Amino acid sequence: MMTTRLTLKRGQKGTKRLLAEYGDALVCVRYRYDAQKKKRYKTVELIVEAIDWRPLPKRPKADAIAAIKVNWGEAELGRRVKQAGGKWNPQKKVWELRYDQVVKLKLEQRIVGYLNVDTRKSI
Repeated sequence: MMTTRLTLKRGQKGTKRLLAEYGDALVCVRYRYDAQKKKRYKTVELIVEAIDWRPLPKRPKADAIAAIKVNWGEAELGRRVKQAGGKWNPQKKVWELRYDQVVKLKLEQRIVGYLNVDTRKSI
């Protein structure tokens, strides 16, 4: 079994030669030890591809208040939201409902924003 004893970031002492060889692709250098074979290995971590990526938005807490859009004429859906504890906000023309209830009703695609639970103001 190999163990890692030392990890050096690029630019640290012990990485200069490898930095010259691999350039910006070098992430770090590791020294790994194999007690059975009595060997030390020097390994490098390299970047082999860089593409654009957009992280998923953080999932809100269960007690966060979500603003839900229910269109005119969707009376049954409005009743379901109200039964789940939703409150109508006439100024914003949205239903305000706890996020865990939104998930339970499978209405995530109707979320138009979130409210701060403590102050009840828009974030």
